[in-house]
Amino acid sequence: MRHGIDHRKLGRKPAHRKALLRNLMNALVHAERIETTVSKAKELRPLADRLITLGKAGTLHSRRRVFSLLTDKEATDKLFATLAGRFVGRQGGYTRIVRTGFRVGDGAEMAIIEYLPVEEKKAGGKKKKAAAKKAPAKTAGKKKDEKETPRPAARKVKPAAPKPTKPRSSRAQTQKTPEGGQG
Repeated sequence: MRHGIDHRKLGRKPAHRKALLRNLMNALVHAERIETTVSKAKELRPLADRLITLGKAGTLHSRRRVFSLLTDKEATDKLFATLAGRFVGRQGGYTRIVRTGFRVGDGAEMAIIEYLPVEEKKAGGKKKKAAAKKAPAKTAGKKKDEKETPRPAARKVKPAAPKPTKPRSSRAQTQKTPEGGQG
């Protein structure tokens, strides 16, 4: 039975896993968007959301807890200065995971994990939802060049160069045709 399964082990010992997640958290805070495997992104998401929750508290204790998780002063300062302020009116769900395809080397499923962008405040929350539902109908009549939101593109694999063909020998040209004559 699978009782008490708490997290993915990611094929690493506990100390290595902790260091990996710390590095991913630091990279996410600095860049606000990173590409990694889907399983690592799923493990990172609750930790990244917890950082924002601590940043929104803004107390000295929460700053010390964030620093103990990140161990990077610049990342801690950025979290409290810019990222936490972005999500003041939001109760959770600060990150998004977008699957981007499969890695060429080993076939691992890749994803982009990112902090959500700043939301534009509109009058009335119900109108905002209704406008979001109507948006796909509007884009159907537009040209392909006019996309409203760019989506992250999956990595494109370069097609293999065509193999050079050998020139036919004179013998191949004189082979018999299906009718029985010479070609």
